[in-house]
Amino acid sequence: MKLLDKYILTTYLKTFFSVFIILMLIFILQSVWLYITELAGKDLEIDVVFKFLLYVSPRLIVLVLPLTILLASIMVFGSFAENYEFAAMKSTGISLQRAMRSLAIFITGLAITTFFFANNVIPWAEFNFYNLRKNLAKVKPAMVIAEGQFNQIGSINIKVEEKSGDRGQYLKDVVIHKQKAGRLGNFTVIKSMTGELTSAPDSDVLQLVLYDGNYYDAIQPKEIEERRKRPLVKSSFEKYTLNVDLSQMNNVDLDEKKYASKYSMLSAKELSYTIDTLKIDRKKDFEDLSENMYNRTTASTLSLNMNPREVDSAFSGASIYELFDNRRKIQLIDAATNSVNSTRAILNSKKKTLAIAEKNLNKHIISFYEKFALGFACIILFFVGAPLGALIRKGGFGLPIVIAIVLFLTYHFIGIFAKNSAEDSSLNPIAATWLSTLIMLPLSVYLTNRATKDRSLVSFDGIFDPINKLIGRKESEQKPVSSDQLVKSSEAFQTLDGYSKEKLIDVIKNYRQYDLDVSYKNSALAILNERGFTEDELRFGGNLLNENYENALRYKKSYASNSVTTFKLYFISLIGDIVGAVLNNNGFPTIGLILMIIGILATLIYIVYLFKSLSSLSNFYKQIPEKSGVNIFVLLFMGLPLFFLLYFYYKDKLKEDIKTIR
Repeated sequence: MKLLDKYILTTYLKTFFSVFIILMLIFILQSVWLYITELAGKDLEIDVVFKFLLYVSPRLIVLVLPLTILLASIMVFGSFAENYEFAAMKSTGISLQRAMRSLAIFITGLAITTFFFANNVIPWAEFNFYNLRKNLAKVKPAMVIAEGQFNQIGSINIKVEEKSGDRGQYLKDVVIHKQKAGRLGNFTVIKSMTGELTSAPDSDVLQLVLYDGNYYDAIQPKEIEERRKRPLVKSSFEKYTLNVDLSQMNNVDLDEKKYASKYSMLSAKELSYTIDTLKIDRKKDFEDLSENMYNRTTASTLSLNMNPREVDSAFSGASIYELFDNRRKIQLIDAATNSVNSTRAILNSKKKTLAIAEKNLNKHIISFYEKFALGFACIILFFVGAPLGALIRKGGFGLPIVIAIVLFLTYHFIGIFAKNSAEDSSLNPIAATWLSTLIMLPLSVYLTNRATKDRSLVSFDGIFDPINKLIGRKESEQKPVSSDQLVKSSEAFQTLDGYSKEKLIDVIKNYRQYDLDVSYKNSALAILNERGFTEDELRFGGNLLNENYENALRYKKSYASNSVTTFKLYFISLIGDIVGAVLNNNGFPTIGLILMIIGILATLIYIVYLFKSLSSLSNFYKQIPEKSGVNIFVLLFMGLPLFFLLYFYYKDKLKEDIKTIR
């Protein structure tokens, strides 16, 4: 490995591991906060907490690793560009691709490692994490009565508004839903003003004493008619003691692992086998459904019980019902109605079942392809971050973090929305898994191309030049001054011949402010040349050009060109929006919609050109110290609705103001 590759790789690895550790700590703390209700108040041993954090960490790497690669790449390459290290590399003939070579090899190896990690470690962690959470849910529920929410503890579901006391033993506004053996549902409700937990915190019996409350018990008679009356028993109490046996619930083996059916717990090989099985099951379900629907039509036995009356010739009636008597007609209609209603009910029920099976299949497909997409995402995000850092030329934890978070959130949310849409087959699950990665691919190609050619991040010239040529002002080309023009302008030569050096220099620098022809400048140059002052001496002395005037003139031309385009776009957007809205609401929706779309596009381009125009205007007045207080944001606020006023106001004002520059 060459010294340069070693230096770049070492710098990158230092930043990579620093960012990775920081992000992992942040995400782990966020996970602890997310699952705090499952951990708090259960008197867990420290090794159980460490197991919880160990099992939750691998699922976080799916989020942390791509963000780390993106952020580290922007920071490192931005720092190289900011400290002119890339400039030193390019001066020795080392291109950006050559500088990225060692890191590209490292990222490729990391992507391959990521696949094996996602295929082996993450399923193992998900399996243990899911089982540990299931077991933690059963540990010491008497200590997990949270305020403001229902908590399932044994056979009761309890909610308290407020807890107090050194152990949280005093309760206020208690509501309890109590289950009874042999009865499904909560038919008993107990409400009390206050309550107290009198049992010891580590006791296997939850003893709850309630004060000043009511006891409601819904009676379930055997007769349906009586049950519809919803009878209940209500009683009041001043003190009521409730005991709940927790001996079986507290006797929990936290290492027990009996849940292994989730798609996230399977490797790629297991997922492939499961997906094939689910597809076969789905095909069988559809075949069974179609066969069931066909059998329900009784098409094969339709003619056995029909017995229509006989006709002498070919039947020519309006309906086959004419072949049956009235009693038989009613029977046929009733049978058909019942068949349709029952079939529709079966289809609605089967539709939900098939939708659940379809969602389960899609989740398995997404989980399978995610294992491959993660590795490719690491590579692509590296080729987004590295050239982007070289282009923005900013390292450290400032701007790179903002850009990295915006890009990563875009990548992450596109992936989430796509996968959520794919669960119900609104989007192909394979395409949904790769969508966010494929969207980042052209961005990585574009940024790498721009950084390789050492161009700016975004160039709008290719977009706005055609618009300027189409609707902007046509610039007239100035013809070069001929060599014999001095001879023809002998009047200017004779007028300036007696001027001093200072006055001649003033004419050369400010002839346009005096409304003089260019021949006066050329004549003044010729006279000074005859007196022994060369053009190079005047240039190096700052006496050939008025820099402030030349800059102001450049900004004035830029404003004039952009303002004309902005002025035309202002009326195009106004007409398109107003006329389109009128036509859309008066019977011409198609034409109106087209005009509104044109108006909206023109408005967006108008805003861009308005900003360009006002930026040129602001820079123009910066060349005039006594008039440099033009606020671009005030002009932007006024110009959005009333640009035509600004256009006519500054059209002639700039011509007068530029003459004041000396």
